[in-house]
Parts: sequence; C-alpha cells; structure tokens
Amino acid sequence: MKLGFIGAGKMAAAIAKGVVASGLCAPGDLLASARTAASRDWFAAETGAPTTADNAAVCADRDAVLLCVKPATARETLRAVAPALRGGTPLISVVAGVSLADLQAETGLGVPIIRAMPNTPCLVRKGAIAYALGTAASAAHAALAEQIFAAVGEVHAVPEALIDAVNGLSGSGPAYVYLVIEALADGGVLMGLPRALAAALAAQTVLGAAETVRQTGTHPAFLREAVCSPGGTTIAALETLEQAGVRAAFMGAVRSATERAREMGKVQK
Repeated sequence: MKLGFIGAGKMAAAIAKGVVASGLCAPGDLLASARTAASRDWFAAETGAPTTADNAAVCADRDAVLLCVKPATARETLRAVAPALRGGTPLISVVAGVSLADLQAETGLGVPIIRAMPNTPCLVRKGAIAYALGTAASAAHAALAEQIFAAVGEVHAVPEALIDAVNGLSGSGPAYVYLVIEALADGGVLMGLPRALAAALAAQTVLGAAETVRQTGTHPAFLREAVCSPGGTTIAALETLEQAGVRAAFMGAVRSATERAREMGKVQK
C-alpha cells in the first residue's frame, strides 16, 4: 500500500512507523511533505521514508493521503492540493476540530474524505482510533481506513458528531494517563522506592489494569471493588482520591478537551 502524508509531525510519524512495523507498508511506500527542511529531515530519520516540500506530489499515485497538519493551516493546505485529489484519491484527515463539511468544501464534493481521530500510542501499535465517513466516501474507503488504522491500533467507526468527544477522551487521553503514571511513581519515591523501580511498577500497574479490563470485559467498578478489602489499604487510598475529586477531575478533563476541539472547529471557519 502506498500512503502519502501532508504534514510530517509527531502524529504522521507515529502512524507511518506503525504501518511499517505492521508490515502493511515499506518505508519506500510512504511519502511525506513538510514546509521546513528540519521537519522533513526529522520525519525521514524517524521513519526511513522519503519526504518532499511539495504537498501536491504527496497526492500522486497513492492509495490514500493522510492530512496531518495543524488546524489553523488545514483549509489553506487543502485548497492548494484539491486539484491533485480530484482523481479519486481518498483523503484521511486527522486534524482536530475541522469538520467533514469544511474539509469537503475545500476539496470538492467528489473527493472521498474520512475524518479520523487517532492517538499517539499508534507509535507502538496500541492506538485508539475512531473515524467517520464523508458523503463521497464508500464502504470500500471505510475498509481502506480500517486496514490502515488496524495496523496501529483498535479502530471504531462512529458518527461524526462523536469525533470531538473521541478527541477529548482517547485523543488527549494518553497525556492524562502519563500524568497518572508520573504521579504514582512520585508517590512511590515519596514512600522510599528508588525512582527507576517506582516508574517501572507504576507503568506496569497501569498496563496490567487496562489489560484486565480489556480481557475480562468486566466493568471497572467491579474490578475496583474486588481490590478493596474491608478496612484495607486500597479502600483507604480510594477515600483520599475521592476527597481530592480525582474522578470529577478526569471527567472534567475529557469535557474540557472536547469543548476545546469544538471551539477550534468554529475558529477555523
């Protein structure tokens, strides 16, 4: 499969490295564009893929093109490359806050467009990805997007109305979890554990807990309850978390990120 990337930042590199690691593409099957030589050199060093300064060149002879630019430049970028996309090349946008309608307005009604929200764990092929189809995108285009994203994580088809909430939860979510891991490790250090050991225990604990939810299909509340012995250490710790409003803070974080994604979409219009 031949893929193009308009934009050569961290998300583009994460997806590119993931599809290469999965065997879906070889580095030579990828082509990425970026304005600056520094960005092009970084992407090439990270992925082994060729790069160019020409956005339109990325659209030629590709099975799909991924739009991975900043929201502020997405519409202008698409306007410039729209003629190169009108041969039927599907466009997959991972740009936060830019709607299918806005993307379609810049490319023309005949261009198949898919709006996706991946996250950075695509780099290690453990991403969470949701996507929605534009009006010109077919079931075949959906299958193509699923093939690409399945190479780097777990894929979900959703109505576009849910994409901003996906952004708030899983798109920004890795940062929340990294904060949890950091805080747990700091707690271990506070209680006398060596830093390296505390960090390893914290990361493995989060990994193990997440995998338990996935493999058992049990609601997290029941799994949490199973760890809490009457009068034990865990229930005492949970009291502290509840008093600190941790649950509400995480819910609020998802809400804030979702609302910000919606605001970004309005600003770009």
